[in-house]
Formats: sequence, structure tokens, C-alpha cells
Amino acid sequence: MKAFISIDLEGMPFVVIPGHLGLKGSLYKEAREIATNVTLPVAEELHNNGFEEVVIADSHGPMVNLLVDNLPEYIELVRGYPRPVSMVAGVEDCDVAMFLGYHARAGTAYATFDHTYSGRAIHRVIVNGEEASEFLLNAYVAGDSKIPVILVAGDLRLLEDDVRQHAPWAERVVLKKSLGRGAARSYGMGRIEKELRNGVKQALATFKQNKAKPLIAKPPVEMQVTFNSTYFADAAELLPIVKRVSGLDIEYTAKNMVEAYKIFELLSLAASGVWAIKQNQ
Repeated sequence: MKAFISIDLEGMPFVVIPGHLGLKGSLYKEAREIATNVTLPVAEELHNNGFEEVVIADSHGPMVNLLVDNLPEYIELVRGYPRPVSMVAGVEDCDVAMFLGYHARAGTAYATFDHTYSGRAIHRVIVNGEEASEFLLNAYVAGDSKIPVILVAGDLRLLEDDVRQHAPWAERVVLKKSLGRGAARSYGMGRIEKELRNGVKQALATFKQNKAKPLIAKPPVEMQVTFNSTYFADAAELLPIVKRVSGLDIEYTAKNMVEAYKIFELLSLAASGVWAIKQNQ
């Protein structure tokens, strides 16, 4: 069997300042160590419970965050960006999926670094009428391949809101309890590791009992995106399949969630390009 893990940083324990999140950040080294220390026990527990391979998608920012020294031979690491289906690249041929270090969607109160995919460019994403977090977007992509998300670890607000609502069978492991956008409480790594290992065991028990379900976005998939600037909507409108519905809002239809996600990824990249151009003018 093969398991998939997607790793983000904003929902990791102890990660609370912008300096944790970027390649040149003052505490980026610490954040990399934290993310690695959260991820490896989960991978080890999966391997100990019958998964011959564990695919890990390094999925924050430039997507080169995990420390690679001494990775076990059963781990296959997906690194770098851009890449197809971004945060869930490699999920398509796995049996189960787990998301670690995940955060709440944009606009969530008491949630560290709340955003949806691109804090700079995106204010809101709606899939088939449902406002989506990164968890839901990525779970829908896994669902296109009939793969269930069986464990999510991250910010309490995400777990109590989106995960409980959309995937009640999934194990929820709290890595942080946010006090605001830039402050949070977390237990020590020893306790966190124990809770993660126990969570993996319980998640696999649920999976073996056929209680875990893939999340499916019913096709055709209707996407609505609200940008943070009309600059970004101007760029998005250049794509023929995109319809501009207001200054900040666009919409489009895709045949399935993978296609919808790839288009969304392209629009986000276009917004980043526009932002870079404007910064240099």
C-alpha cells in the first residue's frame, strides 16, 4: 500500500510570525525543523502499519521546506513549484491521504495566518457553492482519484470548522490553538508526536473499516474566485473560459476537480506575475 502526506507550514505548532514562512525569514530554519519533526513520525507510523511507500508533497511556498538529510528509504519526496495540482502532487496513485500543518481559510477569526492558497492574491474560493479552504480544495482533488483524507493535523479552527463539517470520519490532531492571526498555543513536541502516532493508528482503523470516504466535487465543477485586487481579476479575465462577474470576482466551469484546480493554480500564478510586475514599476 502507498500513503500520501501533504505538508504546509502555517498550521504547524509554534509557527506564528512571517519570519517562519519564507526562505529568508529569521526563523525559517526553526520552521523547517518543526515541520520535519511533525512529518517523520507520521510517515514512520504509516510504514509500521503496512504502507510500503509514503509519498510526501512539500507544499508550502517554494515547496522546499522539509529537511532531507537521512530520509527513510520508504519516503518519496515531492519538491519544487510550479507543478501539477500543487499541494497534492503525487496523490493520484495512493490509497489514503493525510494533511499536516494545515490552516484555516481566509477570513477566519482566531486562526494563525488564515488565507486560502495565496494570501496576496485570493480572498475567497467557492466550489459548487461551498466556500473552500485549502483542505477542501485538496481533498476534492484526492477525491477525483477516489482517495479519502483520513487525518488532518493543524490549526484548531480548521479542524473544528471545515474538517469536522466535510470529513467527520477524518482524525483531527490539533497542532496549535490560535489566539489571533499572529499568536497561538501549542504543546511540546513530545506530546504532539504521541497524539500524531495515535491519530495515525485510529485513522487507519477507520480506513480498514471502510468508514472513510473520498470527498467528491460533483462535476461539472463550478468555481468562483474573489481576488484581493482588480489587477488580478484583469489578468484572470484574459483566459477565455473565465467570466468576469464584478471588479474582484470571476467564475469558470471545469469538467472535474483536477481540471478546476489546475486552472485555479494558473490564475494564482498569473496574479503573482502581475504583482511582481507592479512592484518593479
